[in-house]
Amino acid sequence: MMLQSNALPLEEKAQDGLKKVLIIAYYWPPAGGPGVQRWLKFVKYLPEFNIHPIVFIPENAHYPLIDKDLSLEVSKDITILKAPINEPYKWAGLLSKKSSKTISRGIISENKKQSIIEKLMLFVRGNFFIPDARIGWVKPSVKRLSQYIEKEHIETIITTGPPHSMHLIGLKLKTQLGVKWLADFRDPWTTIGYHKQLKLTRASKAKHKRLENQVLNTADQIIVTSSVTKHEFNKLTTKPINLITNGYDYESSETAPLDSKFTLSHIGSLLSKRNPEILWQALRDLTETHNEFSQDFQLNLVGAVSDDVLQSITNYKLSKYLDNKGYVSHKEAIEYQRKSQLLLLIEIDSEDTKCIIPGKLFEYMISNRPIIAVGPMGSDVEHIIKETNTGHYFGYTDYQSLKSTILEHYKAYKSGTLKTHPVGLEKYHRKSLTHSLSKLL
Repeated sequence: MMLQSNALPLEEKAQDGLKKVLIIAYYWPPAGGPGVQRWLKFVKYLPEFNIHPIVFIPENAHYPLIDKDLSLEVSKDITILKAPINEPYKWAGLLSKKSSKTISRGIISENKKQSIIEKLMLFVRGNFFIPDARIGWVKPSVKRLSQYIEKEHIETIITTGPPHSMHLIGLKLKTQLGVKWLADFRDPWTTIGYHKQLKLTRASKAKHKRLENQVLNTADQIIVTSSVTKHEFNKLTTKPINLITNGYDYESSETAPLDSKFTLSHIGSLLSKRNPEILWQALRDLTETHNEFSQDFQLNLVGAVSDDVLQSITNYKLSKYLDNKGYVSHKEAIEYQRKSQLLLLIEIDSEDTKCIIPGKLFEYMISNRPIIAVGPMGSDVEHIIKETNTGHYFGYTDYQSLKSTILEHYKAYKSGTLKTHPVGLEKYHRKSLTHSLSKLL
């Protein structure tokens, strides 16, 4: 059974001249984390471009992160459809609640540190649930939505993944009904970093590839969030691929004074492989050789942090400078960004991560705080930071320049002149990005 929101009847929307578009998504408030923001904001602005969004979501999803504040941003004027979903994570929790929770959040331990239970759970997740743990929602969703689409005369659908099971719903609806279908990839499919950690058999790898190929060559339009992913997909399909990045929205918040400490803050998850030892080394050396820096410095980690990262911080004698905040709401995360002296952005040093553009980057860019980013050279993040003049980007071998830049920023902090001078941010506003999306519909 599907539940409809208390929005105006769709007949009235049609009479108002609004085009009805069905959006199939897994992540939606009260879910927290970056996967929610993209379509929450698109849905917010689509009515301004004569489009009425109808959002289809799970009724009882197993969200690893909850942010109830985001529910306040959902307009009462949109139509929301819900259907129940059965997910394996609640059953996996009977074996190991901790492993189930961390895996569902994308935090996977180094292979040599994985318990037998964690290895088993990764193997089952990778080989028995293809493409992901929400595969069981595909068949019942197709049945429900087929009836709804025909009844409401909907001509366009959008699926957004991961989880890429959402694209399989779109694939079947496209095949059965011939609707126009846009497949939105917030992250890649078979080349995303964690894919290699799922202990896939040869047959499972082949199945992932086959499904990916079907989606890319059946959808009418492909949407990606990075130019690297666009280049990658161009080798796999001749279908139109459109680059629409994530972006920022102006958040209402009182202006808070900057931290009195020289705070370096990382917002978001720090996974085991996203462990910038080059940064910890630079900070250790600065604290040991500059007494005044040592007295002023504070490291803020705001979000889920793996035990491997915390151990590295301990090994580099930085524990006494650490304030590990844990996961906070999006509203609180924005407040930390605005009052921090420097903002840290860390990505795994891999070819596979050059296409990853964290949603927080765009919020970082409008915070007026300098960004220190460490990641693979030639990434989309490096291009955007340099293009907008919002910070500095370093590779994993740039120890000396990273250390020197942090010290320069510290001197600016002491003199009260630490800030950024960004350029060209307007095109990354959520309304501008939604305008680009509306042209495809």
